[in-house]
Amino acid sequence: MRERRAFRSGALWLGAVFGIGLLFFLYHYLEVLAQGQTQNPLRPFISELTGALTAGLLFFPIRALVRKLPLTRTAWPRRLPVYLAALIVVGLAATTLMWGLRSLLYPLAGLGAYDYGVMPVRYLMEFPLQVIWFTGVVVGVHVWDALAAARQRELRAAQLEGSLARAELRNLRLQLQPHFLFNALNTISATMYDDPRAADEMLAQLAELLRASLRTAQTDEVPLHEELAVLDCYLAILRARFGDRLTVSIDTDPGVTGALVPSMILQPLVENAVRHGNLEGAERLGRGTVAIRARQEDGHLILEVEDDGNGAGSAAPGTGLGLSGTAERLHLLYGDDQTFTAGFLAGKGGEGFRVRATLPLRHIEERL
Repeated sequence: MRERRAFRSGALWLGAVFGIGLLFFLYHYLEVLAQGQTQNPLRPFISELTGALTAGLLFFPIRALVRKLPLTRTAWPRRLPVYLAALIVVGLAATTLMWGLRSLLYPLAGLGAYDYGVMPVRYLMEFPLQVIWFTGVVVGVHVWDALAAARQRELRAAQLEGSLARAELRNLRLQLQPHFLFNALNTISATMYDDPRAADEMLAQLAELLRASLRTAQTDEVPLHEELAVLDCYLAILRARFGDRLTVSIDTDPGVTGALVPSMILQPLVENAVRHGNLEGAERLGRGTVAIRARQEDGHLILEVEDDGNGAGSAAPGTGLGLSGTAERLHLLYGDDQTFTAGFLAGKGGEGFRVRATLPLRHIEERL
């Protein structure tokens, strides 16, 4: 990777040197033609190409100077003399290098000896152009490094924001899991004296559920079929507790079983449905039904958990930790590309409650 980056940078540098040299060659050669004169094109070609090559070679020490001693707001007064001295040294080096390269290449190209004129005057003549070029390089490197630093700050800010979001997600999971564990243990405690076999079965399912929770502790999203497998452990606890008083149906479109969903999203929604249906209250003597549905619609995954209870004696739906925590997790994971609603079913006389989550439809290979 590093070698490829170095090769790309070298190719870019060489292309810039050749391109600038070619443009200056065309300008000077066409100027001669525009005046109705003739000239061997090798002369301006070698002259302009060696000038561009010299500028390209001396770019590196100037860049090193800028990065070692940048002209910051507080440091520029004491560093400016260093830059002025560097300008004189670079100017002398540039003129000398051009003279040496042309003196070598002219005879090789059959142009005879190269005459650069009276050298003291030539050094003075080239100096104004070198001041412009030196200043342009210094300013350009400062601007480039400032933009690079700004990009790095934006990247670090984005990484920090992502880290904070992940930390908040982990905190939400830490809130939800003890909440679930407390309720599950209460359920087992309420059953163990009346039906020890059911309590024992619930403990086994709780252990399996906790193992599944640990497997997904570092994963924000899992395929829906894995989430349903984890949910089945929780449903086994509910079946052992309520027996035929509770009916749970799961209806999923075949094409969405591999879709990614937040890990442990369904369990708190089903728990809320059971509590809203008031199956845990002694006054509920009939049967309770919970329906879990998953389908795709307009490029999104729709998850629904619906119950047929009237919520008698329960807290206002949507105010518990399960629903509020789920809504926060969805917002952190998907931003505005999600919706989360909870409310009574229309036309049911206040009975029945539905929670609906709309997520972007993505599969595991899309996340990779």
